[in-house]
Amino acid sequence: MKFKDFGFTADVMDGLDAMRFVTATPVQAQTIPVIRKGVDLIACAQTGTGKTAAYLLPVLDRLVNGDHKGTTTVILVPTRELALQIDQQIEGFSYFLSVTSLAVFGGNDKDLWDQQKRALTQGADIIVATPGRMIQHLNMGYVDFSAVKHFILDEADRMLDMGFHEDIMQIESFLPKESRQNLLFSATMPPKIRELAKALLNNPEEINIAISKPAEGILQAAYVVYDYQKVNLIVDLLKGKDLQSIIVFVSRKAMVNEIVRALKRNEFNAAAIHSDLDQNERIEVLREFKNRNVQILVATDIVARGIDIEKIDLVINFDVPNDAEDYVHRIGRTARAKTKGVGITFINEDDQVDFYKIEQLIESTIYKIPLPPEYDEGPEYNPESKMKKKGKGWGRKPNGKKNNGKKYKGKKPFKKGNVK
Repeated sequence: MKFKDFGFTADVMDGLDAMRFVTATPVQAQTIPVIRKGVDLIACAQTGTGKTAAYLLPVLDRLVNGDHKGTTTVILVPTRELALQIDQQIEGFSYFLSVTSLAVFGGNDKDLWDQQKRALTQGADIIVATPGRMIQHLNMGYVDFSAVKHFILDEADRMLDMGFHEDIMQIESFLPKESRQNLLFSATMPPKIRELAKALLNNPEEINIAISKPAEGILQAAYVVYDYQKVNLIVDLLKGKDLQSIIVFVSRKAMVNEIVRALKRNEFNAAAIHSDLDQNERIEVLREFKNRNVQILVATDIVARGIDIEKIDLVINFDVPNDAEDYVHRIGRTARAKTKGVGITFINEDDQVDFYKIEQLIESTIYKIPLPPEYDEGPEYNPESKMKKKGKGWGRKPNGKKNNGKKYKGKKPFKKGNVK
């Protein structure tokens, strides 16, 4: 379906033309007509399917066609990175429109707080906010949401995972009860999302798009390794490869800087991003990565659903994510917008059951690549056996010590030499 077939106003179409948006994605083709009817909607769509444009475009079209004063749209998101990303998309789509927007997120910068306060006091048309910071402003008493017509939850499952349920409900209490359209977008649809939808939405229509499946353009593979082999394996996999943009996802932020140091020692252009960085530092790292000034981004899951960068060539899961759904979001950073990409996962002995659950979720067996011949042999991949032995010492290392997230200290040195 073409965007011209939706009947958007000329100004909205001018913005789409400038951004070279021609053909709608499946989630856009299915949700835009529903949203334009003014009914509530619950939509399940994975990362990278174009859902942000799916709700922004009909909202912007309605703002152009109607008279409005004050804030008309509140969008809640789990992370500041996603808030900034959506605000940037609003800028692009509304280039020819008289629409104002602001991303509202946390930080210790007084100037940032004052800027947010001014926009909220003056009534910016669209507010994109993280729940915690939005609550802080609402509690100060100067925010007027009486004119809100659209209440949108993006990445709703992630917000609930982060403990924002009470904040969401408190923010909703400041909004008008009548004549308000509620839109809930989520990558998964667990019972807690159903409960939230019942509390917020009125007779919603429901749309499901490719639930919990990686994009078809992603080549998936895995290595079965001991922890002590992982850092050097990353270095060896990347040497001599002509790859512009790579993301390495790490479960523990303590490992992020160690990986970056190893990459830099081997003359790779790498940068770290995790929660210990302040907001300005995180924005700068993402900007440098997006502009291709940084080749390798080593990140915790803080950016798993909060980054929208085209043409990421490779995603490496340094650790198997505990939640099978997070695997889909991690590798979903590549192969966006029908491009091709590669997702590689490192599986240690303790992570085999979790990886087996991922394979069950995506209904596919992921190829296990043999380690290079100069490497020590990795652990045997046998998750079914480990599931049977769970609770009886399963997943222990050859030295009898269970891996509790620390580097494995085996008897054999790596590759007959020192760690890189």
